Amino acid sequence: MKTLSVYIHIPFCVHKCNYCDFLSAPATEAARKQYVEALKREIMQESLQYKEYSVDTVFFGGGTPSILKGEEIAECMETLRQYYQVSPDAEVTLEMNPGTADRNKLQILKKAGINRLSLGLQSTEDSLLRILGRIHTYEEFLQVYQDARELGFDNINMDLIVGLPGEDIHMVERTLEQIRELAPDSITVHSLAVKRAARLNIFKEKYQEMSFENNQEIMDLTMKTAYEMGMGPYYLYRQKNMKGNFENVGYAKVDKAGIYNILIMEEKQPIIALGAGGSSKLVFDHGRRIERAENVKDVTNYISRIDEMIERKRAGIQKWL
Repeated sequence: MKTLSVYIHIPFCVHKCNYCDFLSAPATEAARKQYVEALKREIMQESLQYKEYSVDTVFFGGGTPSILKGEEIAECMETLRQYYQVSPDAEVTLEMNPGTADRNKLQILKKAGINRLSLGLQSTEDSLLRILGRIHTYEEFLQVYQDARELGFDNINMDLIVGLPGEDIHMVERTLEQIRELAPDSITVHSLAVKRAARLNIFKEKYQEMSFENNQEIMDLTMKTAYEMGMGPYYLYRQKNMKGNFENVGYAKVDKAGIYNILIMEEKQPIIALGAGGSSKLVFDHGRRIERAENVKDVTNYISRIDEMIERKRAGIQKWL
């Protein structure tokens, strides 16, 4: 049977972090409910085009997917399993901001079939977390991580940003040492990328006296620590406007690499993207031809025009196939 991956975009945040220009919007309860209903409709209708496919991986990205109630995420997973042939051993990842999670939500997610968490730690230094505009402290992160482990999550990634304003190599060393003690299954090291829409760029005068120490010594240190934790690199990518000439690198222990990350980089398998701003990647002839089908980015338009987008993508898929 042919295989595909499903990406589900949740475009809501408590507020936008200072380094981020990804698609996100305020999450009122009404907007959340309407969005989830539109998303479930798209899942149902889109599945009609892929009856001969099984789903290898599912990835909830954002925005902040964990801003949804646990029950809302469970609804999406239930709908997905009802209408798609989701493999029993499929990797199901959810990006999680520690400031939007608690033990009860983690229990619901575990029961719903989420089996890989990607936790947005970024740094263990609270002063740097405040500069980034993060809504969690390191202590709050620790509680969420401990709860997740106690509940049986055995595949946890930690996102780390290096090259933060005012961060020196000694602060990076402290963060890496604390990460080592926690023993995650994988880490993703991001060199700070300041996009045009991000507050660190818009309000750059506020940070102009802070140094950006994003150098090879720091990147080498993160690699050395990952190796010492039994991890090896499994993917890398580069973003525009990165501070320094570096890449973002994912490190993982054996059998803990993010399969979705590998598949999206290899471009050998269709990636069906659902939700506002979703950009499906349809792969033909083993990667020799790729077509894209995009949803509108605006949340209100996505909700009101959901049937239009479903029909447009249906017509395009039939033409390409």
